Amino acid sequence: MKTEITRTDIMSMDSYGGTRKERRKFITDIKRDRRVHVGPDATFYFESFDTMLHQVHEMLYIERGGEEQIADELEAYNPLVPNGQELVATLMFEVDDPERREAFLAGLGGVEETVTLSLNGETITGLPETDIDRTTADGKASAIQFIHFPFTENQIAAFRTEGTQVVLGINHPGYGHLAILGENVRSALAGDFS
Repeated sequence: MKTEITRTDIMSMDSYGGTRKERRKFITDIKRDRRVHVGPDATFYFESFDTMLHQVHEMLYIERGGEEQIADELEAYNPLVPNGQELVATLMFEVDDPERREAFLAGLGGVEETVTLSLNGETITGLPETDIDRTTADGKASAIQFIHFPFTENQIAAFRTEGTQVVLGINHPGYGHLAILGENVRSALAGDFS
């Protein structure tokens, strides 16, 4: 299992363009079992080497920044590739109405500190990506958060066990919701561990 995207993983944009339609379908199929809705407005997208490699290729293809852009994209997206001892998720608060979204996010400061995964009586506290502060000084949360869930060896073994109930939760005063991961999701994410 690969835990880092390197320059040798990057295709030429001509090659990528020729396979883009098939690659996008492949990634869409992978993402289906890596998406979890928690409550009415939050969706977790669990990342992997494949999802991040796709994202890097898409950025390079769309922006056409050439060789100079590659290092920046690797620096931006490699932290979201699971390291073999963790799960990594992009958490998106998806509220279509602009006024409701503004008010919702204004009351959600610090939400990135309240995300957990629970299994077999143990709770794994999510750790927000530290690249930038995703809650402003006035307490407004970003609509996009990046969360790492570090596992112990015993927790990995439990997570890999078929039928293990895994609960994903947000325990913020402004948004308290739980979701049980489907077996298809648990099974897909179990492949993120080395």
